[in-house]
Amino acid sequence: MVADNQHVVIQYAPRKAFIPYHDRVNRWSVIVAHRRCGKTVACINELIVRAMLDAKSDGRYAYIAPLFNQAKDVAWAYLKRYAAPVLSGLPNETELRIDLVNGARIRLYGADNPDRLRGIYMDGVILDEYADMDPSIWGEVIRPLLADRKGWATFIGTPKGRNQFYDMFARGETDENWFSLKLRASETGILDAQELIEAQRDMTPEQYEQEFECSFEAAILGAYYGREMSEAERQGRLQPNLKRIDGPVHCAWDFGNGANMAIWAFQVSGDTLLVHDFIQLNGYYFEDYLKEVNKRGYTGFDYVPHDAKVPSFETGRTRIETLRGFNRRPVLIADHKVDDRINAAQLTLRRTYFNAETCAAGLEALRQYRQDWDSKARVFKKVPLHNWASHPADAFGYMAMAWREIIAPTAAPPAPLKHLGNLTIEELWRATPQERNFI
Repeated sequence: MVADNQHVVIQYAPRKAFIPYHDRVNRWSVIVAHRRCGKTVACINELIVRAMLDAKSDGRYAYIAPLFNQAKDVAWAYLKRYAAPVLSGLPNETELRIDLVNGARIRLYGADNPDRLRGIYMDGVILDEYADMDPSIWGEVIRPLLADRKGWATFIGTPKGRNQFYDMFARGETDENWFSLKLRASETGILDAQELIEAQRDMTPEQYEQEFECSFEAAILGAYYGREMSEAERQGRLQPNLKRIDGPVHCAWDFGNGANMAIWAFQVSGDTLLVHDFIQLNGYYFEDYLKEVNKRGYTGFDYVPHDAKVPSFETGRTRIETLRGFNRRPVLIADHKVDDRINAAQLTLRRTYFNAETCAAGLEALRQYRQDWDSKARVFKKVPLHNWASHPADAFGYMAMAWREIIAPTAAPPAPLKHLGNLTIEELWRATPQERNFI
């Protein structure tokens, strides 16, 4: 409500845990917070206050969630409610946008559509559940939007393993230019003690540690490749300078539109897979990927999904025809069930070496690839969660379905993989070429 001609009262009383955040002077902030502690409400009000106090004209502020619909479900009602005393006109329900009386604007976005954010400027952004976003969106999309007006950013969320959100928190802990805050349920006192006791009883220890105690070490719930990725790291198979062997470098593709396309570049050495590169060019066309693959000198086969022979709506040509037009050598992978592809990837990961630097984004996608969760039935669905990690994981799955068909050079692998002796007869049989049904 309006108190007088100069002061406006917003009906928000910050919780004690968030007062240090509101009082900060740092440009960059990261908040790791337990569930139901009120982080979204605090950050929405931070957007409103900062927008109203901004001396620059035409201030532009944004709340960004992993998905556009998620932003609407989580933050839209809060934004309209708390900004009501300072609104200029009605909220725009289509664009999820409000205009304030001083000319500033706050809008909700989804990280699943980064192109909508390109070409604009921002004075301040909140990135909510940053652990669920494509790691590239910060450096390639959001950070440039803040440059000319020296805008600020806050990363908030709950841990999902040691991914890009962990990296931001680690930076916030050591960089004096950053504000860092970790809010554990056992320390904030926001949730009733009995409620936490019951939550511990209803959840696995890993779930509770992640969701309420903000543990980055807890296993990612429903991760398909969590054990395999941890094993690869422990065994030293994520190497900063993985050497190529004699012979061509092959590519495994998952097709999408622009940012959704993913490519793994690899070689085969005996029973070992050497993965040298991961390519994802956000916002680019199929032809741009082809030029990039040729530029990097990957002249082997291109293993592509079964739908590559379907004509493109835009050009009328199939992906196969376009690949051949760029002197590529496409090989169709036979149609198969998703479960078969995931199983092949799990087996293949046990004998794979990666270039840890050039494949960093793809490796994070493999760690994050997980089952979808049915919150109503409280069970995992039988299908993967479709998010930014899906296409890189699918491309790796296609590679896993195909690599044993390649005639491997005789060069020895980087090191013996002793863990292969732990495979069962059934697992070894599934990994044999008989099930690699090429077209």
